Amino acid sequence: MFIALMIVVAGLVILFDPMYHYHKPLLGLKAVLSDKEYQCIGSLKNFDYDAVIAGSSMAENYDNSWFDEDFGCRSVKAIRSYGITSDVCFYVDTAFEHQDVKKVFYNVDMGNFMDMPLSCDESFESAGFPMYLFDSNPLNDVKYLYNKDVIFNKIPHMLAKSFSSDYDEGQSYNWWQYKEFGEDVAISNYTSLEEVLPMTDVHAYDESLNANIDLIEGLVKNHPDAEFYFFIPPYSILWWDNVYREGDLEFYLYATDVLVDRLSAYNNVKISFFMDEEDIITNLDNYMDSIHFIPEINHYIEQCLYEGSKEINKDNKAEKLENMKALAYHMEYDLIPEYADRLEYCD
Repeated sequence: MFIALMIVVAGLVILFDPMYHYHKPLLGLKAVLSDKEYQCIGSLKNFDYDAVIAGSSMAENYDNSWFDEDFGCRSVKAIRSYGITSDVCFYVDTAFEHQDVKKVFYNVDMGNFMDMPLSCDESFESAGFPMYLFDSNPLNDVKYLYNKDVIFNKIPHMLAKSFSSDYDEGQSYNWWQYKEFGEDVAISNYTSLEEVLPMTDVHAYDESLNANIDLIEGLVKNHPDAEFYFFIPPYSILWWDNVYREGDLEFYLYATDVLVDRLSAYNNVKISFFMDEEDIITNLDNYMDSIHFIPEINHYIEQCLYEGSKEINKDNKAEKLENMKALAYHMEYDLIPEYADRLEYCD
């Protein structure tokens, strides 16, 4: 009797498979993606798609349908919150291993370029990810098959969402609807240094910068038949204040220069630059903190990728980055003082 019960339980988990460890959704169920730490790797291995939306939490609030309709593709997200470059590249590599990927939409987080990449084990395992869903060892699957949370919470949640007319599969992993945005919220979530540090030599992080770009460039070189759309998102005026105070502002401009120089050498690459969107980045009503913005901006970015209206390349990068530098210092000297009595600084 006990053995029969164990078989039935395992069979139910395999059939419904809320983490998509074994297969894509069956029985006409929707793809309910709301738990990226557990579901992302399985969806990349088992779903049917030909495009990937990749990045950190900065890429979570895109609607897959925007890309599907404009670019004529079928997309899935490869998301790692707080993800470093090696994490995102690991997910994109996984996608290429399992599907014929034609397009990659890759959100580039410039802050990652100061740190050396890590191996999958160092990054995912140390962060507490369920590695039994990542490896190919069937013996590990007992942690999934006989998991009370999976049986009593994840499967019912998946079924409820699947049969709900309100659930939109395109908004996989979206969280914006649960957050507040606005100037007061953004400022309350911001802290930086009281003391302004000397500007760091732009070559101080050359080793980590090149190691990160090597990984990204490797994706491009290894998949010449795929189209890569890299985009650098619009961080707010608060982010620019922070990197100015930490002495890293000019490094980020230099890092962008190097990134564009290396990636624009490939015919299958387009790079879009949104950091200089003055109307967006100086309006804190668009943000919930120094970097995360309202979904309307996500849609604007997708539209610009489709139109090619914000592209940066070897021919225009010098002008764009010089203008960005001027804007960054203008914000620091002329606009940040307007918030002086509301900003929190520490030693």
